Amino acid sequence: MRGVTQVLVLCTVMVAIQAAMIESNIPLPDENAWWGPGEAKEVDTSIRSFKVRFQKKMIKDLRYRLKNHRPFTTPLIDSGFNYGFNSATLEDWASYWSNSYNFTERESYLNLYPHFKTNIQGLDIHFIRVRPVVPEGVPVFPILMLHGWPSTPLEFYKVIPLLSEYSEERDFALELIIPSLPGFGFSDATSKQGLGATEMSVIFRNLMHRLGFEKFYIHGGDWGAYICYSLASLFPDEVIGYFTNYGISLSPASWITWFLGSLGEGAQNLVVQKELAGRLYPATTLLKELMIKTGYLHIQATKPDTIGVGMGDSPIGLLAYILQFVSMAVRNANIDKEDGGLLDHYSRDELLDNLMIYWSQNNFNTACRIYAETLNMRNVNNGWFSLNTPVPVSLIQADNELLYMSTPMLQHIYTNIVQNKAIEGAGHFLASEVPEVFSKALLESIDLFRDWHRKNACKEEL
Repeated sequence: MRGVTQVLVLCTVMVAIQAAMIESNIPLPDENAWWGPGEAKEVDTSIRSFKVRFQKKMIKDLRYRLKNHRPFTTPLIDSGFNYGFNSATLEDWASYWSNSYNFTERESYLNLYPHFKTNIQGLDIHFIRVRPVVPEGVPVFPILMLHGWPSTPLEFYKVIPLLSEYSEERDFALELIIPSLPGFGFSDATSKQGLGATEMSVIFRNLMHRLGFEKFYIHGGDWGAYICYSLASLFPDEVIGYFTNYGISLSPASWITWFLGSLGEGAQNLVVQKELAGRLYPATTLLKELMIKTGYLHIQATKPDTIGVGMGDSPIGLLAYILQFVSMAVRNANIDKEDGGLLDHYSRDELLDNLMIYWSQNNFNTACRIYAETLNMRNVNNGWFSLNTPVPVSLIQADNELLYMSTPMLQHIYTNIVQNKAIEGAGHFLASEVPEVFSKALLESIDLFRDWHRKNACKEEL
């Protein structure tokens, strides 16, 4: 045991030295990079109201495509979702979308909260802004909330009232800023190469400044989690605290720590708590699961425009591709169900609302490009995967999440983890699946962040 500990300590020191060398020479992204068309120019910096609109022409075309599809390939016997979306239920989905989905009612639902747009670095960035009504003297804290793929700001609709409505049980309130990522939802896409998650973090930092917030809390899931990691790493003096339900690290140091834990039980106990070891080990099991789950990632990180052609032309193809991912991300056991377990946690309308945004804006392709623009050697060579941040971080990780990371793995990038809580009975889209659990965890994290800052302020005074 002593020998294993010494090896772990030595490797950790070596990794820390390497990270320090990388960080000292790290190139920072341009805070004024122009992502709009053509050369940089003066833009309208106003904040404009926005309404979601489903055009009649788009709806007519969508219905035609849904009704005039080719026959589906017969699924293999008892295959569930093991080969992808099971075509046995596709006709039901196509029929419901075409004949029963109420476009007018769902458009109204999408406009339930105030939408806005403003131009940041040449791109019109869409966001939802919800301000609380509070008694005089109650502090209001801004929080930036970022979705990932294949989500949109809709992922947070169920938690908006839980987070924004004032409660006498708390001595603060939250103002929510919920944008569409560039190329997602109702935000512009760029026509230029190089807009990855790190560059997006700069855009959202500039958005918060545009709204008058010099310091703010952040939350992110999926790609939103990595963007928030970049925000906290690049601008630690502006981020007050970071809450996430997706504890992901792309730092080599984190994965070296995981690998060392596979050398034996003693090493494993230094990497992860015994009761959670099954989420990381055996290493071969985790690698096998990741290979099975991440087929989509490989094509989107290399040839997003190829898969984008099909998804932009076929609404049923779009449905099958995205909902297969949702099925997998919600529950691991869904892979063996013929219907993918999709309606166990969501209604058809909820799932189709998200698809409607991708279809109506024709931006599946541009959304997928975040994989290719981030998971590449440019980001590795820049050292952006190995940055660390002193910003306090609170994590809540579900048992059906795509990937779990222990505190020792995450401490390479998050040096002040105030909480890393494991929960049961939930999946990847925590805010939409279990909104009460998500909201409670986020609000508790705000208290943890405030306590952390108070304690550290006292230390500085001493």
